Amino acid sequence: MITSKQRAYLRSLANTIEPIFQVGKSGITPDLTQGIHEALEKRELVKINVLNNCIMSAKEVAVILQERTNSEIVQVIGNKIVLFRQSKKKPRIFLSE
Repeated sequence: MITSKQRAYLRSLANTIEPIFQVGKSGITPDLTQGIHEALEKRELVKINVLNNCIMSAKEVAVILQERTNSEIVQVIGNKIVLFRQSKKKPRIFLSE
């Protein structure tokens, strides 16, 4: 679990990155989940765009992806989701206690 201070730090880092995944009418597919899982291992911080034609809300998508990728929800604003998971092989983002 990340603290509010750590969450604020991650939000500031997320401001500069662009969404690399989109969730549309097909919802959360196994391929999408696998892609996000791999991106989290490589980048640690991932931004996802939930399209208007998605049947789920961004919050619902965030909770499902959090469970499936074992990550933390940094924020959900409008239709954008930011997820964080520290890399097991090459950690780049270090959170202070």
